[in-house]
This record gives sequence, C-alpha cells and structure tokens, in this order.
Amino acid sequence: MATLLYIDTAGPDALIGISKGQEWVGIRESKVANAHAQFAQVAVKELLTSHSLKVTELDAIVVTLGPGSYTGLRVGLASAKGLAYALQKPLIGLSTLRLLAHKATQTLHSSNPSSIQIFSMLDAKRMEVFGGVYDSNLNEIQAEQAFEINTPLMETLLSKGPLVCIGSGVAKTRDLVQNDKVQYLDDNYTIDNLKALAQAKWEAEQFENVAYVSPRYLKEYYFKPLVK
Repeated sequence: MATLLYIDTAGPDALIGISKGQEWVGIRESKVANAHAQFAQVAVKELLTSHSLKVTELDAIVVTLGPGSYTGLRVGLASAKGLAYALQKPLIGLSTLRLLAHKATQTLHSSNPSSIQIFSMLDAKRMEVFGGVYDSNLNEIQAEQAFEINTPLMETLLSKGPLVCIGSGVAKTRDLVQNDKVQYLDDNYTIDNLKALAQAKWEAEQFENVAYVSPRYLKEYYFKPLVK
C-alpha cells in the first residue's frame, strides 16, 4: 500500500493530507487567506509527527499544478518539489480542472452518462474562466485554456450534447443559458478527489519530471504596476 503526501494550495483553502492505501492517515486544512506559505510545511511536519511517520516512509508526493492562485501554486509546488527531490520520491501532479470534473462525475444522473460533457471552470475575472471540457471518463474533449464565457460558446457546447458546469466560474455562466440540457454545480473538489486521481496515477506510474514541472497558469500573469 502506497503512502502518499498531498499538498493542495491552488485555491483559497489549503489542504494537506497523508493516505495509506485507500485510507486517510490524517488531514489538515487551513481557511486562512494568504497564509498558505506559513501553513503548508508546518502542517506536513505536524501530520508526520502526530502519526509517528518518518518522512522517508512516504512513497510519493502529490501536488495540485493549477490553474489556481498564482502565489498558492508556487508555494505548493515549491514545497512538493523540495520534498520529492530531497527524498528521491516520485512527484504526482494533478490538474485542478480535472479534479473538478471528477467531483462532477459523482453527481451525474443520466441514463447515458457517456454522452455528458463536463465543463470545469474557475473564475478568471471579467467574463473569463480557466476551463477544460471532459467526458464522463475524464478524457479531455477541449484542452484546458482561458475561455471567454459567452452565449455562442455555451450553445456550441450544447450542440454536442448535455453539459454539466462545475466550479467557481458557474456564477457568471448560469445567466447566459437556461436549458434543461445544462446542469450547474456551484461546487469544488475535495481531498477525496485528489486521492482518487493520485492513486490512479501512482498505479499507472504517471509521474512529473521534478526538474522541469511548473505551475499551469493557463494565462500570462499580470503584475499590477506600482502607483508612485
């Protein structure tokens, strides 16, 4: 049974967990905004100590690669890469959009779920979202990218079949199309979704290159100029 350490600092909440096989050893969560850097490494140490685990007993490090918070992604990946490199353990990277799609599959109610498209979307300000479109088996239908949300986009997707929209971008999407072929889920993934996708990657030996893996921002980060 693999012992995996999870680091998720992509969103407003930070999650740190350790699983062994299908069971959780322990989980720590922080809802303090802008405090992921202070929380992550302390939480890892606390989890290991409280469950009498040595860091060398970890089999792999799991981290969310984005899209998400610019600073949060950098914090999480730096911590994960540091541990993976120092311990010479595999690094498993997860897409936050695919995690949302996995969460959506748990709520699908359809006689033909294979026909359903899942549009994972994270608010990217204005009328944009960071999104990806998947089938019910989490195969990518449209690549992860920055989408401009508008009625033509939604109608084009609906022309291909029923649609489930999930994530923080749902609020700006719901008013564009009211159709019984669309289901809106104002929901987020959980650490159990991380465990499910990470264990699948562990079994398939789908690991990241520690030296070259980077956050998936999907859009160039804009630094606001300082006002003098």
